[in-house]
Amino acid sequence: MPGSKQPRAARYRPRTVMIHGRMHSPHWRYQDHIVPPVSSSVAYRLESAERGAEGFLEFANPEFNKAQHTPIYIYDRLDEPARGMLEENLAAAEQGEIACAFSTGMAAISAALGVLCRTGDKVVSHRTLYGCTYSLFTNWYPRRYGIGVDFVDLRDLRALERSLADPRVMVVYFETPVNPTLDLIDLAAVRRAVDRANRSRTPRGEKKRRIFIVVDNTFATPFCQRPLGLGADVVVHSLTKNIGGFGTDMGGAVIAPRLLAPDLLLYRKDFGAPLAPKAAWPPLVYGLPTLALRVAEQQRTALVVARELARHPAVARVVYPGLASHPQHALARRQMRDFDGKFAPGTLIYFVLKGNPRQARDRGTRTINHIAKKSLAITLAVSLGQIRTLIEHPSSMTHAPIPIEDQVRAGLDPGGLRLSIGLESPDDLLNDLKEALALGAQ
Repeated sequence: MPGSKQPRAARYRPRTVMIHGRMHSPHWRYQDHIVPPVSSSVAYRLESAERGAEGFLEFANPEFNKAQHTPIYIYDRLDEPARGMLEENLAAAEQGEIACAFSTGMAAISAALGVLCRTGDKVVSHRTLYGCTYSLFTNWYPRRYGIGVDFVDLRDLRALERSLADPRVMVVYFETPVNPTLDLIDLAAVRRAVDRANRSRTPRGEKKRRIFIVVDNTFATPFCQRPLGLGADVVVHSLTKNIGGFGTDMGGAVIAPRLLAPDLLLYRKDFGAPLAPKAAWPPLVYGLPTLALRVAEQQRTALVVARELARHPAVARVVYPGLASHPQHALARRQMRDFDGKFAPGTLIYFVLKGNPRQARDRGTRTINHIAKKSLAITLAVSLGQIRTLIEHPSSMTHAPIPIEDQVRAGLDPGGLRLSIGLESPDDLLNDLKEALALGAQ
C-alpha cells in the first residue's frame, strides 16, 4: 500500500515480485497504474532553490535511504522514476541490496571495476571472457589506467591462490557459465580462497580496499542462478540479453552491496552512461515480468536440442550444463537453481563440429551460412537471450578481439558454434540444424 514502510512484496516469491514489482515504490506513486508509466522529461521542475539544494545533497549520499523516501528528481542522469523502479526490481531478483542501471552491459562492467580499482591495482580474471571484456582488460586497463590483469584458469584453485598472493589484487572477475564455452566457476570455492586472502590484509577503516568477487551473470540470469547468495560480492548483467528478452533495447546493471552505491551513482553521473528511461521501461514492464516463463521454456527446449546434437554424426562434442556429459555437471546441479530450487541449466549451447581445427571452422562457416540463407527458425546474429534462436561463430564474431592463439589457450575452439535457444518449436529448430549440418559436413 502506498506509504507503507514494509513492502508487501516480502511475503511473495521472486517470480511473482518480478511481475508486480514491490507494490509501492518511492520512485513513483503508481497505485492507479497497472503498468508503470514512463517519464519523458530530462529535467524536473523544482519548487525552490532550497529543494534543489536538498536534492543534490541527497544524491549518492550513503545516509539517505532511497528505499524509504521519495527522491527529489533534478536531472535524468542522476535519477528518474522508470530506471529507479527497474533497479529496485533487479536488486530483488538477484537478492542484492542495490542495483545501478547503465546504458550497456559493458558500461556496467566498466563501472563495477572502475569503483573497485585504482591505478596500480590488479584484476584476476578467468582466462575465457566475452571479447569486449577481454579488450577492455588487455587494451585499456594496462595502457590507460595502469591496472594490471592476470588471466588464470579459475577452475584451478591453486592458480587462483597464487594470483591472490599479490597484494595489488583487488578484484576477481569471471562469467559463469563462461561465454561461449559454458565452463563453470565454483563460486563457493572462489569465495573461500578470497576470504583466506582477505584475512591476510589489514584495510583499517577502508572497507572497499579488499578483494571483491565480481560475477557476470548474463548467461544464467537471476532465474537460473543468484551469485550473491553463492559467494559473489557484485553481479553485473547485460540487460540487452535475457532480462530484456526481446532484443529491442540495450542496457546493463550492477547489483552490489549498499556500501558501493554512492561510488556507482557518482561514476555513472560523471562518466555519463545512465540507462535512458525509454530503455529502462521495456525490461521493467516486459522483460523481468516474463523472465521466469521464457527461460523455463527455453531451457526445456535447450535440453532437447543439446541431446540431439550430441548424437549427430557431424558433431564432435556438445557443451550444455544440463547434459550429464558436461565436465562440471555436478557443480551445475549445485549452483544453477531456479527460484524454487529446481535445476536450471540455462538457455545456451556450445558445440564443435568434427575435423581438425581448420576443417571444423570451415564446416561451421558452411553450416551457419546455410542457416542464414535458408532457416526461418534460427537466425545468424550476435547477442543472445532473445525469444528468437540465434547462432553465431564466436571465434570470428563475438570473441574476434582475442587473437586466435589466445582463443585456443583459453579453451575456445575455432570451430565452435554458440546457440542461444529461443521460443520456437524444438522440432523446427532440430530440422533446420540437421539440414544445415548435413550440408556443412560436405
